[in-house]
Amino acid sequence: MGPEVASIKQYSALREHLKCFPYLVALVRIGRKGLRPVYSLTRFRAVRSYMHSHTIRKLQLGAGPYCLEGWLNTDLSPIRKRSIYLNATKRFPLENDTFDYVFSEHLIEHMTYLKGMEMLRECYRVLRPGGTIRIATPDLDMLIDLGKLKKSDMQKKYIKWITDTFLPGINTYKACFVINNAFRNYGHKFLYNGEVLQNVMEQVGFVDIERCSPGKSKDDHLDGIESHGKAEANSEMGRFETVVVEGHVPAKQ
Repeated sequence: MGPEVASIKQYSALREHLKCFPYLVALVRIGRKGLRPVYSLTRFRAVRSYMHSHTIRKLQLGAGPYCLEGWLNTDLSPIRKRSIYLNATKRFPLENDTFDYVFSEHLIEHMTYLKGMEMLRECYRVLRPGGTIRIATPDLDMLIDLGKLKKSDMQKKYIKWITDTFLPGINTYKACFVINNAFRNYGHKFLYNGEVLQNVMEQVGFVDIERCSPGKSKDDHLDGIESHGKAEANSEMGRFETVVVEGHVPAKQ
C-alpha cells in the first residue's frame, strides 16, 4: 500500500468514525456553510484558470481525495488543493456547452432519484454537443444476486470483505447484513441497476448509452479513471460492486 492510499484510507476511516457523533457532523455542516463565500471566490478563479489552460475540458463531480490530472475536480467538501467546491445537487456554477467530459464515481447514489436526475440534467447542460458522461455507482443487481442460495466464490469473497471491513460486531458472513449495509450506511439514498441508470440518462437526453466495465473505456480520456476501492486497498471489490454507464450529448447536425 502506497503512502497516498494509506492516507486516503485513514481519512475515510476517520470520516466514517466521526459520523457516529451527530454533534460533530452538525459542527462540520455549520463550518462548511461559513466557508462557502471563500469557496465561491476560490472556485471562480480556479474555473477561469482551468478554462484558459485546457482546450479539452473535463469535469469530475464528487472527487473526494482522488483528483484526476487534467480535470476540473470538484466536491461538496474539497479536501485537496486541486479540488474546488461544487454542490452537485444544485445548478452548477458553470456555463452551457463548456466541457467535453463529465465523470462521477459513487456520488449519484447519495441523492434521491429526482435529485440524481437534476444532476444529470446539469451534466447535459454543461457538456458540449458530442460530449461524454461516465457514471459509476453501486450495482443494485449485484446486491440482489448476493441473496441467492448458491453463491459464486467472488460473491462469498465480497460478503466476507464487506463484513470484515465495514460491519464490526457482525460475526457471521450473511448476505442479509451486506445488503442492509448498502442501503442504510454511507449516506446512500437511491441505488441503481444498469437498466434504471440507462433509462434516466435517456430521459435527460443522452444518446448512445452503453454499459462499461469498471476501469475500462473505448475513450482514452475515460479509461482507467475509477478509484473506488482504493481507500480500502481493495480495487477488486470496488470493481465487483460497481456498474458503469457512458452516454453522449447528441452532436450538432
